[in-house]
Order: sequence, then C-alpha cells, then structure tokens
Amino acid sequence: MVSNKVRIGLIGTGRIGQVHAATVAASANAELTWVCDVFVEGAEKTAAQYGGKATNDPAVVFASGEVDAVIVASPTSTHIDLISAAIDAGVHVLCEKPIDLDITRVDGLRAKANAASVKIALGFNRRFDQQFSEIQARVAAGDIGKLEQVTIISRDPAPAPKAYLEVSGGIFRDMTIHDFDMARFFVPNIVEVSATGANSFSDDIRGIGDFDSVVVTLKGDGGELITIINSRHSAFGYDQRLEAFGSEGALFAENVAPTTVKLYTNKVVEARNPYMEFFLERYAFAYSNELEQFITSIGSGEVLNPTFEDGRAALILADAAQLSATTGKSVKVDLS
Repeated sequence: MVSNKVRIGLIGTGRIGQVHAATVAASANAELTWVCDVFVEGAEKTAAQYGGKATNDPAVVFASGEVDAVIVASPTSTHIDLISAAIDAGVHVLCEKPIDLDITRVDGLRAKANAASVKIALGFNRRFDQQFSEIQARVAAGDIGKLEQVTIISRDPAPAPKAYLEVSGGIFRDMTIHDFDMARFFVPNIVEVSATGANSFSDDIRGIGDFDSVVVTLKGDGGELITIINSRHSAFGYDQRLEAFGSEGALFAENVAPTTVKLYTNKVVEARNPYMEFFLERYAFAYSNELEQFITSIGSGEVLNPTFEDGRAALILADAAQLSATTGKSVKVDLS
C-alpha cells in the first residue's frame, strides 16, 4: 500500500524535538520515518515511541531516500549546515529559530536558500496561534482602521537552565526573537529599534552578561510603533498577551488558562487557576497548525510559513536590540 503521507525526518530529540515528534505522530498527513540525534540513545527512544528508524548521522537521513522533509530541532550552531544539506538533498526543511546567532553566517547561505527549489520554513510557531492569527487577519481586513500601535507582552514562568542560557545568544536572540517575528507579522518593514535591558532578579543571568528583563520599541516605515515587553520570570504563569491599536479601535489577545471557571466568595471574586505554566502547553495548537501548513505548502507550492528571509530579519532586529541596549542609542535597520 502506498502512503500519501509526507515522510519526515526529525533531527534533534531534545525538548523541542519531542514536541515535533509528537506533532508529526498525531498528524493524519505525515509520518516519522527517521529520527536523528548525535546522542543516538535519544533518537532510538524517540523512534520507539513515535516511529521511524534511528541514527546519529544526519547524512544517513538525507541519503536514505525515505524523507520528503526534515524538521531541524538540533542546537542552533547546526542549523546552517543542516539547511544547506537539505537543499543539496532536495528535501524540504522546517528549521527551529534562530537560523544562526551570527548574521554573517546567515547571509552566507542567503543566496543558496533563496534559489532553492525546496521549501525552507522557520519555526516561528506563534504566527499560527489562534488568537494572534485572528488579530492579524482582522487588522489586515481594516477592522480597527489604520494600525498605529502593537503591544506584545511575553514573560516566561522561569528562566531556562544556566547551561542553556550560556549558549543561547542572549535574551534578544533567544526569547525576544519570537516577538520580533510577531512584530513583523503585523508590520513587515521595521526601520528603527530602541531597547533597554535590566537585571532585575537573576544573578546567574547577570553573571553571563545578559539581561533578565527587556523593553523594546520598534518603528515601522509607516510610523507604527511596536512595544515588546519581556521577562525571564512570571509569578502567575506563562504571560502571553497582545494588543493591536488602530484609528478606529483595538483588538486584544489575553492570557490562556487551563479552564474558564471562576470562583466567587466573600473573600475573592473572579478567582481563576494560574495561567499555563509552559510554552508547550500554551502553543500546542500553534505547533500542530505550523506543521499542517508546512505540509500543505509542500503540496501546493504556496508560501504559508515564515521563510528564511523572515528568520534573517528577526536576527537583524535582535542584533540591533542588543546594540541599542548596550549603547543606549536607537539603531536604524534595513531588512532588505
């Protein structure tokens, strides 16, 4: 029996790799045929749970003839080489953010990526969140008139482990980069970046020369202002909100809780359970929708996911924010 499912190889079986493995396994339109990790035990365990063959060598996956696409969920330092290898093998690729921490390496692959016949998608999954995508569509449809301001609030419940933070590239390239892409979802052409960083609570983060709290202001070429508020901790759970403000009104996306039940007593009103504690829970639908759009794009040839150029633009904005926060000056940017 011939399957019409897209055959997918997964490279990287860490935390985000497990999300992708489960998402592929749950899809009616995809199957996991290969799993790869330099620590082959992780690949074998994931393959046993979700299907496919295991290896510790990406070259085996690309040469197998048994993958139509790969999902790259390995460390950032491997992304450039794996995207390049996928292009050479004629295999579509969905790569987690960022493309790389060094814009010169990204630009070194740019011509090859843009000339590729395969789909290259970047894992900015928040574009596929039900709330954010609805607001963007309604802004585009003119529901609130001319867009003037966007406010994005993104706070993690707690910092990632120090070992991860030390190699993450810093808060702007690791965390805020999702918000830079969300800003461009609404205002594609950003021309100026101003950022302020602080060390409000974490000595570990201060010790590695990074910020634990940041505020960024972006200016669009039409005068739009986008404010991004980030923190590496939040006492009340995963804080993910967005507001779009226009000449004729506003649209709001509030935090998501596990239930809508509220408690009313003589001591408290409208008491609810805390917000979701982890990004995997909050964005479960977004990851699933991201994969389905990627699969659809392979069959249709349409551009449905964030592209290599979107990944490059987000990194340019992250670099500009780092420079601004360090120097105290706004930074002009050119995303072309």
